[in-house]
Amino acid sequence: MVHYGLRGRVAIITGANNPWGIGAATALAFAREGAKVVLVYKKIFRPFDAAKTDRNGIDRYYGANAGAADTVENKLREIGADCIVLESDISNEDAVKEIYSATLKKYGRVDILLNNAATDDETGCDTIETITQSVIDDTFAVNVRGSILMIREFLKHRSDYGRIVNISTDAAQIFAGQITYGASKATLEALTRSIALEVAQYGITVNCVAPGPTQTGWIDADFEKAVIPLIPMGKLIQPEDIAETILFLASEQARMITGQVIKVSGGKAI
Repeated sequence: MVHYGLRGRVAIITGANNPWGIGAATALAFAREGAKVVLVYKKIFRPFDAAKTDRNGIDRYYGANAGAADTVENKLREIGADCIVLESDISNEDAVKEIYSATLKKYGRVDILLNNAATDDETGCDTIETITQSVIDDTFAVNVRGSILMIREFLKHRSDYGRIVNISTDAAQIFAGQITYGASKATLEALTRSIALEVAQYGITVNCVAPGPTQTGWIDADFEKAVIPLIPMGKLIQPEDIAETILFLASEQARMITGQVIKVSGGKAI
């Protein structure tokens, strides 16, 4: 059995209210290793049919993101995890400071940051011909500004251990049809490399995980049939696949890995 050296470490995980999401899977993975977990989430309200949330598809996904983190918290409590849950908006500088204040008040330190929270446009306005200023501003506010603010505050309160993991997407470099979302993630990948160089002097690593099509509740049966042929390994990525990679990057064993973008995509978009 691998021991990642995370017992007693404190991890902040953003975007943690979807029970089928990467944030939830990572929180559970950290908790099983004995880490203390801070769940950060923001409710995102988009129209969905509650009658269809019992199965994978956009209604389940939108419904999960519109709710609180109760289900995720309950799963953590069931395995005896030490955790706190914070509803907040990482695109707001004052809110970010409050996240760290609450974390330090509860645990006295912070060791790991997972920038998992992200937003995109669901109206079809994310192409070069249809893009609007509000889509650009809203997307970059969370995916880029929010991640930068979370990292900056992490550095202010750094301990003797530091691991930062950002979440991108496998198609960040070429994402026709979702140009602003893709551009925001490509920016996050560039930031990962630059910040890694700046903070290496503190012994802090900064890496990025770029998932391929991951079943976080949004992929229905029809889309699954369409996307699987694009994945060389022939199956959807699961949140646990991403969580295990994050767990390793946050571990003692990964102490000399920094500035890397690691695709967990089953071979898609490599």
